[in-house]
Amino acid sequence: QVQLVESGGGSVQAGGSLTLSCAASGHGSPSIYSMGWYHQAPGEQKELVATILHDDSVAYGDSVKGRFTISRANAKNTIILQMNSLKPEDAGRYFCNAKIGPLLTDFWGPGTLVTVSS
Repeated sequence: QVQLVESGGGSVQAGGSLTLSCAASGHGSPSIYSMGWYHQAPGEQKELVATILHDDSVAYGDSVKGRFTISRANAKNTIILQMNSLKPEDAGRYFCNAKIGPLLTDFWGPGTLVTVSS
């Protein structure tokens, strides 16, 4: 019943910027403990990009520190990933994640594709 919907993926040249968003719905009474973004390059494992907790504390993967910013949007249960200075290695699918309920159950969106050309 929980649904995560991502938007904002697309094509950009190296050095450019993109903004991704993710909206969570259907989780009912339990609060969302955290939301975040994971990146998966073709043939590679998913890697943490950024997370934001219920208290608005944030953490970033080493490869994106200083370039990407995660934040909470004005709309409730919506997060934003501002991606600047994009590199070809940033290309791939970006998945929205939420940890919900007492067991911090993981929920995932379908992903959105980012292409970076050099």
